[in-house]
Amino acid sequence: MDQALQSRVPGRDEAQAPAPMFDLIELFFFAYRDFVSDADRLLEDIGFGRAHHRVLHFVNRQPGLMIAELLDILGITKQSLNRVLKELLDTGYVEARPGVTDRRQRLLFPTAKGRRLAMDLSDLQSRRFERALSDLPKDAKVPAIDFLLAMIDPAQRDKVTSLVWGKPREETK
Repeated sequence: MDQALQSRVPGRDEAQAPAPMFDLIELFFFAYRDFVSDADRLLEDIGFGRAHHRVLHFVNRQPGLMIAELLDILGITKQSLNRVLKELLDTGYVEARPGVTDRRQRLLFPTAKGRRLAMDLSDLQSRRFERALSDLPKDAKVPAIDFLLAMIDPAQRDKVTSLVWGKPREETK
């Protein structure tokens, strides 16, 4: 690490610090690039991007999601969500309905068109996972899940596992 960079990294002593894991960093970058590329091409055809994909994915997985819950899942601000959500609403991929008990709430639901697109995108990405897992030992999915969970901040893991499986991870094994 050059002196200028070292001076910007608080507490970094090159003699004591482990070497950066460039191999994992770069492999993760390239894996993510290719993982999203299939979906990106489909989304580009309709003028959407990755933000639209993320919103549509979670609205499809959890119909009736409140906007506040979606903001929490995505970890973004309301301002960041507004344009993307407006486009999904205006183009008929998502609809907003008032809450049952509190009419001020806006609950998000995929339309039939939105469900089809969400499933097409999920199918593309599932095929990539299937292809990758088919090249690995038969039981490789469990350690892959464990690795991805370990990449998530510990304070967020319970929330993520409840979101993904509807219950803590230990109950899914």
